[in-house]
Amino acid sequence: MNKAELIAKLADDAGITKTQANATLDSFVEAVTKTLKGGGKVTLVGFGTFSVSKRAARNGRNPQTGAVIKIKAKKVAKFKAGKELSAKL
Repeated sequence: MNKAELIAKLADDAGITKTQANATLDSFVEAVTKTLKGGGKVTLVGFGTFSVSKRAARNGRNPQTGAVIKIKAKKVAKFKAGKELSAKL
């Protein structure tokens, strides 16, 4: 399912227009992004938790040449499915 299909499903289920569903989805994504950027986490009971994880710097290899390259440390978004979501899958 892509974003357009998700928006259509939300609009149909909630009985709202696609424009309103799009605004709602954009607002949700923006709120989660802002919270994660600030170092917090977002927990949706029964669905899961969005959080930030730190990746340490490490050495990698260029697949074409085999040369060793340094990969910088960075923060990445992480999602852990909740108990109810995991049970449904």
